[in-house]
Amino acid sequence: MIATLRLLLPALIPSWRFFSAVAPSPRVEYALLSRPGARAKNWREFRPRPARLSLGQMLGRMLWNPVWNEQLFLVSCAERLMENPTAHSIDEIARRVSAGIPAAPEGQAEPGYLQFRLVFVSREGAVILRDVEYLSEVLPRALSQRMGRGL
Repeated sequence: MIATLRLLLPALIPSWRFFSAVAPSPRVEYALLSRPGARAKNWREFRPRPARLSLGQMLGRMLWNPVWNEQLFLVSCAERLMENPTAHSIDEIARRVSAGIPAAPEGQAEPGYLQFRLVFVSREGAVILRDVEYLSEVLPRALSQRMGRGL
């Protein structure tokens, strides 16, 4: 019985010692553009964290939270993009951001292009620093929605 408990305990109470270092996590921001040569002005954070969660929401998220799982995947792609840029990481971020952007209100034209950037937020004393570490090319939204389909 004790041997079984020793085997199960690490699975029930995970250890956080597997992190080699704690570093700022990249935030994905996006801008929608009407044409390829346009300059992005209105950057928005993709899926910002809610300011507050009720106890019920927290408990529900412990059991079922596919949006947060996808957000963790995006952070993983962003970290890989910073270490070793690959088309796969760029495509995954662009596709998921494009698919996750709310549709334009009825009667308004859907912007046809997307650009994303990776922003690292850190604190130095009382000052919060925002460093843009990566800026993507301007991508057609229709293309970025199709990239990687079939996974």
